[in-house]
Amino acid sequence: MTEAPGPKSKRILVTGGTGLVGRAIQKVVADSEGRPDEEWVFVSSRDADLTSAAETKALFEKHKPTHVIHLAAMVGGLFKNIRCNLDFWRRNIHINDNVLHSAYECGVQKVVSCLSTCIFPDKTTYPIDETMIHNGPPHSSNFGYSYAKRMIDVQNRGYFEQHGCRFTAVIPTNVFGPHDNFNIEDGHVLPGLIHKVYLAKRNGSALTVWGTGKPRRQFIYSLDLARLFIWVLREYEEVEPIILSVGEEDEVSIKEAAEAIVEAMDFRGELVFDATKADGQFKKTASNAKLRRYLPDFQFTPFSQAVKETCAWFSANYASARK
Repeated sequence: MTEAPGPKSKRILVTGGTGLVGRAIQKVVADSEGRPDEEWVFVSSRDADLTSAAETKALFEKHKPTHVIHLAAMVGGLFKNIRCNLDFWRRNIHINDNVLHSAYECGVQKVVSCLSTCIFPDKTTYPIDETMIHNGPPHSSNFGYSYAKRMIDVQNRGYFEQHGCRFTAVIPTNVFGPHDNFNIEDGHVLPGLIHKVYLAKRNGSALTVWGTGKPRRQFIYSLDLARLFIWVLREYEEVEPIILSVGEEDEVSIKEAAEAIVEAMDFRGELVFDATKADGQFKKTASNAKLRRYLPDFQFTPFSQAVKETCAWFSANYASARK
């Protein structure tokens, strides 16, 4: 996918390019953020199996990127993580090692990988910040995914110290938006709730939310995250990761998130919380102070507006949405 004609000094390969964040970056680049000297290449699992070193190397040799945004991963919600911790560890370790090593071998100038706030210690003080990643074990519900993602930070430092590579990572809080995975069993909490509200409204039934509704989360709209990813790729020069998140004051409870979806979809039925289901980690409050030092004026999309846009997209694309 190319932008305006002219010399292309940057060729940016986006792994996981058809997922939630990849689609958002694609849209933001196409709508407003693309530059004439950049060529963007979005690839998915159909283009290469990144758990295979040979296929990953062939992908890099084919596209010859100068820069990489690494989004590809095995991902899932709380209940899938609880069932498949080993699978999350093994698949993601292979993917990350193959991508970073192929980038090194092909002389890529910069890699920006995507981590997650679930990598932080379960027992910690709040707000969490970038210095606290390795201070203790992550929550037991998703230790496989969390440790695999932590190892990207370890590898980034290793590639920098040993080879001078500019490999870094971002740590978004809970991402949501169009093109998310709206699977109720295995998806993340917000898209799963959107799908549940859609079905409850269609079927005229009550809405049952798993858990007490008390856990709190910071949600970031995928289009906001896309704009920040592009800034990191172009401007952020540290190897140390950076948290990309709304402020601590914008944290909402799962109950409040469910109520925002109910309002956005005009659901009039009963709202029930099933406290027999696991809540997961109670909170993961993250500080965006480092981001604000760099971008004090960045404007996030208000949560209610982002929820409305995501609900509208899901309703309009129900037949083809991942679910």
